[in-house]
Amino acid sequence: MLLYILYTVVAGLAVLPLVLYARNPYFLKDLSYAITAIQIGFRMGTFRKQSSFYSILDRFLDQVVRQPHKKFIVFGESSYTYGQADKESNKVARALLAHVPLKQGDTVALFLGNEPHYVWLWLALAKLGCTASLLNCNIRSKSLLHCFSCCEAKVLVAGAELQEAVEEVLPALKQQGVRVFILNDDCRVEGIESISGEIQQASDQPLSPQLRANIHIKSHALYIYTSGTTGLPKAAVINHERLWMASFLQLVVGVRSDDIIYVYLPLYHSAGFLMGLCGAIERGITVVLRGKFSASNFWNDCRKYNVTVVQYIGEIMRYLCNAPKRENDRDHKVRMALGNGIRADTWADFLQRFGDICICECYGATEGNVGFVNYIGKIGAIGKENFLHKMGYKYALIRYDTEKEEPVKDSRGFCIEVPRGETGLLVARIGERTPFSGYARNSQLTEKKKLRDVFVKGDLYFNSGDLLKIDSEGFIFFQDRIGDTFRWKGENVATTEVADHLLMVDCIEEANVYGVKVPGHEGRIGMAALKLKESLDFDSKATYRHVKNPLPSYARPRFIRIQDALVVTGTFKQLKVKLAEEGFNPAVITDPLFYLEDNKGYVPMTQEIFSSIAEGRIRL
Repeated sequence: MLLYILYTVVAGLAVLPLVLYARNPYFLKDLSYAITAIQIGFRMGTFRKQSSFYSILDRFLDQVVRQPHKKFIVFGESSYTYGQADKESNKVARALLAHVPLKQGDTVALFLGNEPHYVWLWLALAKLGCTASLLNCNIRSKSLLHCFSCCEAKVLVAGAELQEAVEEVLPALKQQGVRVFILNDDCRVEGIESISGEIQQASDQPLSPQLRANIHIKSHALYIYTSGTTGLPKAAVINHERLWMASFLQLVVGVRSDDIIYVYLPLYHSAGFLMGLCGAIERGITVVLRGKFSASNFWNDCRKYNVTVVQYIGEIMRYLCNAPKRENDRDHKVRMALGNGIRADTWADFLQRFGDICICECYGATEGNVGFVNYIGKIGAIGKENFLHKMGYKYALIRYDTEKEEPVKDSRGFCIEVPRGETGLLVARIGERTPFSGYARNSQLTEKKKLRDVFVKGDLYFNSGDLLKIDSEGFIFFQDRIGDTFRWKGENVATTEVADHLLMVDCIEEANVYGVKVPGHEGRIGMAALKLKESLDFDSKATYRHVKNPLPSYARPRFIRIQDALVVTGTFKQLKVKLAEEGFNPAVITDPLFYLEDNKGYVPMTQEIFSSIAEGRIRL
């Protein structure tokens, strides 16, 4: 009898995996993800409880001790080991201290492109207990000054190539008593101090940990900027806890200690800095850093530096797929691509052309309190629900009225959760384990991202602004973005900011900016519906001047539509949804249309131009 029972138990255990697989073919990967999540949870719990805070900087310093001679940063023909990076950042920290009495909690703004000095500067500031404000190196004038001011930085450090942009806002910076440094050997502009020479001559000896002794897990580590409905970028507050959580993404998707990651996405973005650079430090791996993306050099770089992991945004993957085919397209060591925003068709094309590469699509906002990872590799999905994830993070998809631009409420005044398979607005409960830090010096917009009394009286949720859909297997799919932003070329574009620049043109009375879909492209490209002042014609040259200089290329409206009157709601909100659906086809739209031709300005939109764009003969 005992043998029979034992036999039955053993047989049952043998059959159990088959039963589980039949019910859930993703069981083993779900389990692996859950185990990793538990490990991360334990580590974060330890960080929160221990008396002496352990930061990502401490992780870096541990890597320096463990592997001082391992390559950390490769940039062009130069490379720096973990030990060399430590010494370089010590020199930067000492040079800054020699000029400015920086103390724990002070903020220093970094305004430069991808280069090793970016990493040294951040490490130096972390060693001083300071917060780094990561300015977008594409912004200028009003936007640049706004970004600098809203984080209350005392110091600005800029790359040599950005001196002209700094000079444009220098008078305002002087009024604020800001110290401005340029990474150059010599600068003869009053108010801008060169610091490269001082860095080279500074000591590379370690700095005292006492300089950052009062930093804890909730202290501000970074400010990373994201566009929003104000029309000007918002400084998302990234504390050390959030920095750690983002850095663990590489661990979640299976990046190994012997991997080499290719980081060409800008370090002023959360993808490049948090998930790329900080994730590499957590793993102790080598970072191949590039100034900016180049489709023609992408695979050559991967081959040259033996890259095994690459980062991406959807548009980048499309560029790679559209590049001329080569015989050596599969001649590389890349085994994994980590990023977000890839379309299902591009995903399939990429795998077919470049080989069996594990694409790890993920979802999350810089300032958000919830994220998803597609650890299965399901084409088109931005993530997958996991039972452990659902236990730790209370999130939901609620019914949303895109015309009224507000959640749909039931008879009791509460939001309605949509069933599986239907599109809804993603909201995530704000709590101790899922905090929302908001935006620096902008309580109004911080509050605007919060939803109260969502399901019960008194609850509080983060409004992601994204419409998602979850299928019957738990896979999550991105549907659309609501509000006054759209995404183009991996950048969020604030419609109000663009409209403000258009309204400076003498002939324009009203401007409604929105994003429109383009065949074969991720995201939405900028378009503006304009109402002209009475008796004035559209001044294409003046309009081009007003968007070319102050706006980065991705934010400039590519299409202009002239209307007799702009349609608004009963509360005078401009309607964008219908305009976006109508697009820019001159065969459909009877209003005058204009197209922004590269380096030439706005020209009349023709059917030939439309066809060339739709067929991919004109690249946007």
